[in-house]
Amino acid sequence: MKYFIEIGTINKAKRDIEIIAGSLGYKNLTRINFGNGGVARFLTKLVSVSSIFFRLHRGDMLFLQYPMKKFFRIASLLAHLKGAAVVTVIHDLGAFRRHKLTPEKENRRLSAVDVLIVHNPTMKQYLIENGFKGRIQCLEIFDFLSDNTPAQATLPAAHPWRIAYAGNLGRRRNDFLYKLDDVTREWTLDLYGKGFAPEECSNPNLHYHGFMPSEDFITKVQAHFGIVWDGDSTDECTGAWGEYLKINDPHKTSFYLRAGIPVIVWSKAAMAPFITKENVGIAVNSLKDIAGMLASLTGERYDAMRRAAAEMSVRLGNGHYITSMLSEAEEYLGLSDKH
Repeated sequence: MKYFIEIGTINKAKRDIEIIAGSLGYKNLTRINFGNGGVARFLTKLVSVSSIFFRLHRGDMLFLQYPMKKFFRIASLLAHLKGAAVVTVIHDLGAFRRHKLTPEKENRRLSAVDVLIVHNPTMKQYLIENGFKGRIQCLEIFDFLSDNTPAQATLPAAHPWRIAYAGNLGRRRNDFLYKLDDVTREWTLDLYGKGFAPEECSNPNLHYHGFMPSEDFITKVQAHFGIVWDGDSTDECTGAWGEYLKINDPHKTSFYLRAGIPVIVWSKAAMAPFITKENVGIAVNSLKDIAGMLASLTGERYDAMRRAAAEMSVRLGNGHYITSMLSEAEEYLGLSDKH
């Protein structure tokens, strides 16, 4: 049997993976939800992890999402005591992003699993360099479940180019938005989200639309590209967020592509090789390079990029990527023909 523990989170990426796991026949060990408060969530996880001891048997598989705070090590230990294998997908590395752990400590924690699913080859190499010796598989991109049909199907290449930026627009992470006056002369930027101060920006090519639910964005927004960028500079992605882009897969990338929108990513981002290989976007060294890239982009090449994004949108909406990783893990563990 294959099992997972429902984390009970509003995080879209984690919740989607729970839904996909359930659709693949994984049994949910979380049978009682005590509520959303801190103590309630603690009790929910405690009861769920405790059930490993009673429900798992030799030859079973437990699928976990990391980080899982205090319960990850206990869950892995109990599963192995029962003779079950542990497969884990990483969402966030505490040692790299929040520096709450040393890389060595985090690797010791992760070494308790039989198969580790990481974001991309860069993250894989980082873990290996810091001592991880187990089996690693690369997800490449997070799925994005949605029943809605993207609005991008009829959007042709055109001038001026329309580019979208969506998410939390607070200055702490997105100060570059206030420095685009000389950058966006050849294209327009549509902003969707909370935290932007339009009264502090006089850029005539920047249009703020406020917050829009993700499902509405998918069905209504038309843009030629979506930007994945962080920091206070238009020349490169800076600060802690910029450093993290060098190793992780931002869920925002999946969001744009699920909407059928090709993406513009930083050339040093870990996702850049995947984006260019799949022909679903372009990589730039600086936001100042966008105008030149768009000027040289033919209608034929853009249409091919848009079609590739539309095809990937279907895969993201079907849970293709995590499904492939779980199938590969099951085959490696000799569980592919078991139920």
